[in-house]
Amino acid sequence: MKLASFIYNNIYTYGVVSEKGAYSVTDTFLHEYKGLKQVIDAGLSHQLMNYCNVEPVPFEKIQLIKPIMNENKILCVGMNYKKIYPLDVAPPPVGEIIIWARNEDSLVNPGEKLTIPVGAGANTFDYEGEIVVVIGKPTFRILESEAWDHVLGCSLMNEGSVRAWQKHSIHAGKNFFKSGSWGPWITTLDELPELDAICLRTTVNGEERQKACINEMIFSIPEIVSYISHIHPLNAGDIIATGSPHGSGGSLNPPKFLKHDDVIVVAATG
Repeated sequence: MKLASFIYNNIYTYGVVSEKGAYSVTDTFLHEYKGLKQVIDAGLSHQLMNYCNVEPVPFEKIQLIKPIMNENKILCVGMNYKKIYPLDVAPPPVGEIIIWARNEDSLVNPGEKLTIPVGAGANTFDYEGEIVVVIGKPTFRILESEAWDHVLGCSLMNEGSVRAWQKHSIHAGKNFFKSGSWGPWITTLDELPELDAICLRTTVNGEERQKACINEMIFSIPEIVSYISHIHPLNAGDIIATGSPHGSGGSLNPPKFLKHDDVIVVAATG
């Protein structure tokens, strides 16, 4: 299933999306479970279609928003593909998994405009398409072999970065206001039987910039989930962006950073 949150008739709701449209949950269910986070917590995500209205709403009548908001950790992994380092400084050594957190307000809803930085940052605003893992149940100190049992599904992120400020610190470069986006929905694992076949593709104004598959990651998803779970608990609804492959603007020669009105599309196949 594809689980999504959206605005319909100026009211927040959520449900299941398909090629036919969006199936919103019933008013009774929405009253009891205020959002997807609560549904995942209750272990009802795989039965969500049973609590949706029968008739779908056409996509043109809804506005997709971030699947989960203000209630989850947003974690990111760096240097997880073989690539040219997108900063003009020496890259950090890759021996262990590199992680950082993003603020909620650094990410906009799917399709919403990003905010171009001002000053020097405006000239080094970069895109980074990434596959996102969504945690499905409480996770703490688990083995790699247990990791998939704790994953609900996958989504996508443009993990936008401001390279000039990333030289100051990862937090600075990765947390500019409205610099990235994630969504538009969560695809549950039962719809992703061949995970290694999932390939990421990022385009800017229709030009392909990034293309890579999950099996090209340096650290696998089970390694990442297990590693983070030994630092602190992960809760249902927490998300982990698993790293960006070669092709972000700072990795190209000459660099191709974002400009006003550029259109970034992050997609996945498989």
